[in-house]
Amino acid sequence: MILYFKKLLFTLHLKYICAPGFKKRCSIKINYIMEPYSTLSKIGFIKNNYAFKFLFIAFLGIHLPLIGFISFVLFFDHSLKLNTLTFEILVFTILASFATLLLLKKMIYPIVLASKSLSDYRENRAIPSLPQEFTDEAGLLMFNIQQTILATENLLKDKKDLIFLLTNDMKDYALQPIAIAKLLMEENPSSKVLSYANQILLSSNNQLDFIETFIALLREEDEIAKEVIKVRRININEIISAVNMELQNSLADKKLTLNFETNVADLRAKITQKSLTKVLINLIENAVKFSYPSNEIIVKIDKKRGKLEISIEDKGMGFDNSKVTEMFKKFTKMGRIGTQNEKSTGIGLYLCKQIILKSEGTLVAESAGMNKGSTFTIKLKVYR
Repeated sequence: MILYFKKLLFTLHLKYICAPGFKKRCSIKINYIMEPYSTLSKIGFIKNNYAFKFLFIAFLGIHLPLIGFISFVLFFDHSLKLNTLTFEILVFTILASFATLLLLKKMIYPIVLASKSLSDYRENRAIPSLPQEFTDEAGLLMFNIQQTILATENLLKDKKDLIFLLTNDMKDYALQPIAIAKLLMEENPSSKVLSYANQILLSSNNQLDFIETFIALLREEDEIAKEVIKVRRININEIISAVNMELQNSLADKKLTLNFETNVADLRAKITQKSLTKVLINLIENAVKFSYPSNEIIVKIDKKRGKLEISIEDKGMGFDNSKVTEMFKKFTKMGRIGTQNEKSTGIGLYLCKQIILKSEGTLVAESAGMNKGSTFTIKLKVYR
């Protein structure tokens, strides 16, 4: 027990050593700090039970002072004064308790390692190498996390292959009927054949639109999955400039006014400036689509209670609040035609929600009812 205590003091600087550029030393320290857990996992009656390992250490720690006192009484000189003996027992009890607590803390390391590995993968796509040989609850947790991450990576690889297949093959299948329909229409056909050709052209164009939408969705989801989550500097003025430039034509087409109200210029949040710009453009495009001509769209940007709060308000078609959760689903059935018959793919709001959720923020929508406008609100934690 005391030996473990000395070793643990030597490994307290683990978190400082496990930095980029020190992977080999970090691996050595990880193996070293796992030694008590590995050792106890070799003892037959406790190898398959994580709780029993804790109880075993606690049992030894509690009884070490008693064992020491009995050994002293049986084998050593009894001429020591009572005060000296009491003091030595007290010191030994404190040291044993301290060593026990440190060992118990060290026993939690498999859980800490599993949690850190999962967090690193979620934030940085870093694939861990967790121990797979242990059979108790902590060992099964590490095993399941490792296998789940590997399965997720395989799934993402399959998604890339599907994107390649859709891009290179399925689009060709949809383009062929379009080409045939156009050839038929150029041959001065009868009205009946012309009607069939128009139906083929319309159906094939719809299929092509769906395939392109699906490809865009897969690509966007892949980009979101690859995004590294870390605190970054955000320049609000640059975002506003980019949004105005991107949307100036669609705003002019409907004679809409886009007004920004902000007293925030620069901050730090867990999102890239590119991603936040993309989300704002999508949400404002959504407001443009469902706004009536000559209306106003207001974007309010503020910092409240340590959070960046962005709201996009319009005075357009609005929606039924009871169906608000449906709006953020992939391929939602709430896809609607805009005020000037603009099409809706149904994936824009879904992708915005995924980006904000991955950035540890929230995106909510509310409306006073049909034809009473709507408000979409983003909240992101601000870091110093």
